[in-house]
Amino acid sequence: MFQVYRGSVIALLGAAFAATGCITLELPGGAPQPFVETVVHGKRGPKILMVQVEGVIRETPQQTSFLGMTEEGMVARIREELDRARDDSDIRALILRINSPGGTVTASDLIYEEIKRFKDEQGIPVIAQLMGMATSGGYYIAMAADEIVAHPTSVTGSIGVIFMGVNFAGLMEKIGIENQTLVTGSFKDAGSPLRTMTAEERDQLTSVLDDMFTRFKSIVDSGRKNLTADEIATLADGRIYSAQQALENGLVDKLGGVETAIELAERSAGLDSSRVVTYHRPREYRKNLYTQPPAIPAEIRLEILPKWPGVQRPAFLYLWSPGAF
Repeated sequence: MFQVYRGSVIALLGAAFAATGCITLELPGGAPQPFVETVVHGKRGPKILMVQVEGVIRETPQQTSFLGMTEEGMVARIREELDRARDDSDIRALILRINSPGGTVTASDLIYEEIKRFKDEQGIPVIAQLMGMATSGGYYIAMAADEIVAHPTSVTGSIGVIFMGVNFAGLMEKIGIENQTLVTGSFKDAGSPLRTMTAEERDQLTSVLDDMFTRFKSIVDSGRKNLTADEIATLADGRIYSAQQALENGLVDKLGGVETAIELAERSAGLDSSRVVTYHRPREYRKNLYTQPPAIPAEIRLEILPKWPGVQRPAFLYLWSPGAF
């Protein structure tokens, strides 16, 4: 029924618009159009590419409408932007504009590795510009940059890993629902919301968190040469920092806006002037330094067996999100 209804809606929209003249109608499931380039700052000189990390960091697309249309996956989009930039010898620096609470462990690491590989291959400076929020996975990605500029009102830090899960065992008992999950090993359903976690399971899952946390700290260690391993360990207790606190603790290099990041990128690349460019799909609006890309949804929707509203399945995340539940 849903497929028939969706098809009827599309047909009606097409007929209505066709009656008004010649139009272009992009149907759900179509391939995205190639990127176009827009200058958002400056009038002359070599190019500085601005890549934006906006919203929750995830490697998979997010379905957003009953018509079946999806947002692009952030990892795939950033990789495509960098691939295009590799073919443009006029790009002399990269600004990584980050406004994100973080996201999945793997997506954060993939984007970090893509930025770092691009920097190493192209031999150009990378400047991270932290906007309103660049926490956890957002800060992780910033470690690929040569220098970090934080907006004076930015919130950053939250260095750590979180395993998100809930326990419905007490509620299930009250309403007469019994867990009948079958497993082939005692740890197979560790973290299940259908029963209480055992001490052994808690220790095992904590060991996985510890490994991910160790990697996070090693990434910070490689990106912040001004900090010792002991200093990083002290700072990496999960807390967030204001921009001023981050500067005082050596987590960022300078306070300022996007213009400050541009000046730093020009100086690092030895440029007297530059044009800041962004890549975007033809129908995405771009006008200036603050025009945002299509937003990745503000929460990570993760399934469990029944799709109860607001409930997420267990997940390992580089994420600062106190209101996740």
